[in-house]
Amino acid sequence: MHSTDNEKPWQFVHSEAAEADWTQGMRAIFEYRDLGIEAGTNGDYVAHVIRANGAQEGDQIHEWHVHDCRFQMVYILRGWATFEYEGVGLRTLRAGDCINQVPLLRHREIECSTDLEILEIVSPANFETRVVEAPR
Repeated sequence: MHSTDNEKPWQFVHSEAAEADWTQGMRAIFEYRDLGIEAGTNGDYVAHVIRANGAQEGDQIHEWHVHDCRFQMVYILRGWATFEYEGVGLRTLRAGDCINQVPLLRHREIECSTDLEILEIVSPANFETRVVEAPR
């Protein structure tokens, strides 16, 4: 188990699908299932499944933004989503696709399928999301 002299050891976590609790998260068009990794890693990481909830209202996801984090991995479980990344351009991610989104990479979501479902792992768990100016 991960631990240092200054930290508590990580804990075993089992998040059961049958007991999944889907909640409104940071983005109005998605709902989130926390997988318990934040508690299990003492906040070093967070892992959640994100799925489209059918809402059509806009939110800041379509604005250029960055995440203040050390690590962010996105894996598409179902459906697809098109993102625009600074210096990379448009990318459509489909079921089975995975990206390592480098820290502070300016990006925005362009559109997504109604059945989109994503696994996202981020470090640290208490990362911030900030809206930023569009890249030139």
